[in-house]
Amino acid sequence: MIESGWVKKFAAFCIRRRIWIVSLLAIATAVLTYFAVNIEVKTVFADMLPSSHPYVKVHERFKDTFGGSNIVTIMVEVEDGDIFQPAVLEKVRTLTLGLRTVSAVNPFQIISLASKKLKEIKSSTDGIETKPLMWPDLPKDQQEIDALRDAVLRNPLVYGSYVSSDLKATLITVDFYDRQVDYKTVFGEINHLVDQVRDDKVKIRIVGDPILYGWVNYFLPETMHLVLATLLLVVALLFLFNRTWRNTLLPLIAGLVSAIWALGVTKLFGIHFEPLVIVVAVLISARAVSHSVQIVNRFDEEVEAIESGHESSETAACRALSDMFRPGMLGVIADAGCMAVVALSPIPLLQKLTVLSVVWVFTLSVSAVVLTPVLLSWGRHPKGFAHPLNVAPILHAFLGLCARIVTSRARYGVLAAAALIFVVSGLYAFKLKVGDANPGSPILWPDSAYNQDSAAINSKFQGVDRMFVVVSGENLGLLKKAEVMDNMNRFQRFMSAQPEIGATLSVADVVPAINRIIHEGNPRYQELGATETINGSLMFLFESVSEPGDLDRYVDNQYKNGAVTLFFRDRQGETIRTAVARIKEFVAKNPLAEGTYQLAGGVIGVMAAVNEIILSGQIEAIALALVVLVLLCTLTYRSSVSGMVFMIPVILSNTITFSVMAWMGIGMNINTVPVAALGIGLGVDYSFYIADRIKEELALGKDALTAITIALHSTGTGVLVTALVLIISVMLWSVSSLRFQAEMAMLMSIWLAVSTLSALLLMPSILYVFQPEFVFGKKDGAMDNGVDASAARALERLDLGVAK
Repeated sequence: MIESGWVKKFAAFCIRRRIWIVSLLAIATAVLTYFAVNIEVKTVFADMLPSSHPYVKVHERFKDTFGGSNIVTIMVEVEDGDIFQPAVLEKVRTLTLGLRTVSAVNPFQIISLASKKLKEIKSSTDGIETKPLMWPDLPKDQQEIDALRDAVLRNPLVYGSYVSSDLKATLITVDFYDRQVDYKTVFGEINHLVDQVRDDKVKIRIVGDPILYGWVNYFLPETMHLVLATLLLVVALLFLFNRTWRNTLLPLIAGLVSAIWALGVTKLFGIHFEPLVIVVAVLISARAVSHSVQIVNRFDEEVEAIESGHESSETAACRALSDMFRPGMLGVIADAGCMAVVALSPIPLLQKLTVLSVVWVFTLSVSAVVLTPVLLSWGRHPKGFAHPLNVAPILHAFLGLCARIVTSRARYGVLAAAALIFVVSGLYAFKLKVGDANPGSPILWPDSAYNQDSAAINSKFQGVDRMFVVVSGENLGLLKKAEVMDNMNRFQRFMSAQPEIGATLSVADVVPAINRIIHEGNPRYQELGATETINGSLMFLFESVSEPGDLDRYVDNQYKNGAVTLFFRDRQGETIRTAVARIKEFVAKNPLAEGTYQLAGGVIGVMAAVNEIILSGQIEAIALALVVLVLLCTLTYRSSVSGMVFMIPVILSNTITFSVMAWMGIGMNINTVPVAALGIGLGVDYSFYIADRIKEELALGKDALTAITIALHSTGTGVLVTALVLIISVMLWSVSSLRFQAEMAMLMSIWLAVSTLSALLLMPSILYVFQPEFVFGKKDGAMDNGVDASAARALERLDLGVAK
């Protein structure tokens, strides 16, 4: 891919024109800073929808009628007595009316005891009449309260659905216009409304995606504090390990420049910043620190090898840039290439995140690979240290242990252990679940207010989250046909057998209730009409005494499309897959003579679409990312074997991480997919540096043992230092109030630890045992199995350097 002669000329040009280069980079950074600070940090619901998926098409077509995926559910619960108390009913009414003023609310989708939508239906000698249960006025006395309670108990569409079976809780549901909803705004307005009526006599619980992602924005200040704390910790750790201000500040400059460039360019592309991926952004910036530390360490080596002085700094910087360009750029391109495959997903959020990540990673080629050695060319090798604490002997003791393991017969044990770990973790990784792996939201901790509210509502009612399945046809009046309604009724009973589905609702529930009412409440008549005419008459009776839109939750105004709504108790991936499979099973075994069942809308329908895309695309994405890695290695080292060799640490880190996710109950969902893709690149960066240094030492005439030993003690120092800095810094995020950030930080730490050990133990062992030609060239003689004298002398020189 890159000829060494070309690289040397490029390095010489960068150092020779360093004033121009730094000036241009400074101007570009200043301009991009303006855009970077103005980037929007928000969650956009539309970006989460794979618009090409058939479920999402159904959702988009019918969401304004049958309910979208941004429904917010509010539960008002009392501890003493029941909800039929004047003070409690007043709170329900206040909340219901107040919701009309919330931004982006659909006023026709506010449903509660105090709304027009919930009605009592009566029959008399004059016909059928309906009236809202508690609208427009509250009950005036105890007699009216008792009448309200009786009306609720008689109404199967209210009792159990909007009033709990123990009468201690009632629900208010509200939907929003998806394209207009802003989670931060809705979260603030609803909580402000709730705070006005909350007291010690009632508990008010709120759930729904606008509330969930509102909590993410609520914790944004804490997240920014963690970013600042991480930065300070990186500074402290770099200062501890490097012991000089120059070697501490230059990597930080590289990280800062890459962040400014990435955010600025992303703003120019019109892409907002998703708050959930901040931990990924921090890690990518940390990669700039990692590449920069490698170049700084190499610069120090070069300075030691030549005379001191102004000219020597320029020469050392030129050599450092030339020697580190290939592994540095290969690492950058590998990271970017592995992230780029995520853009193949039809989910806009992942596509935009991919643009941000790829741009961010590519900025490392400027901020770390080029800018760091150019700035170093003005410096001199420090004559002393900024603090007396020297941890280098500890680091080199560990690296010496690695060298002794790799250059002895223990290297075969390393290969065997890696193979065993791969098999065990690979088998366990098959337990990884696609979608949410636990009840509640995986974004927040189980003891969070949101997850506690969700559990409480699910314990009182039939299920918070909804999926609607549409029965659709071309003919007017399809939903009046007896065979269609009977099929829907059987479908509801079939789906209700799944424990995670608390209830179902359709027009097939409304018609029997009307039939019973006109027969003076006789339970014998709570059944569907035998003919289309009877069903049509019953619906007409209901509509004649109702307001326009009362049947919209069930059917459209031409009776061509109707919805069966399923209420789910959790959002786990297995629950959703089971439900979808059961729907398809019923449809296959019970086909409609007219019309079809269309999957699926609502929040569960959308999640089903996302999970299906992840399930079908995850293996493909990993395979494609590995192909990208193999191609890059093949082009760089002009050997197809190189790609296979570098795939080993990547596959190992993936299987280990996926098995840990399965063990900890972390599902593969829309938030974790980008982390998995980035992890493929992370799993190989360090190995590039070690292999390239071994190749370089061999090219200088060193034998294999000496080359490996020098590589581990020189380049390995940079690998170990950056790994420790990143692992310790990323683990700081374990205290985050957002469970997702804490778990992703833990996974990143595991990924970094595995890739570090792979680079220091596994990769040298593979290279030493198999002696691939892309590193060793063509060899004639056999290798010695022990540590030879030259290796010992190399260790001695390195130890003397550490002592200094």
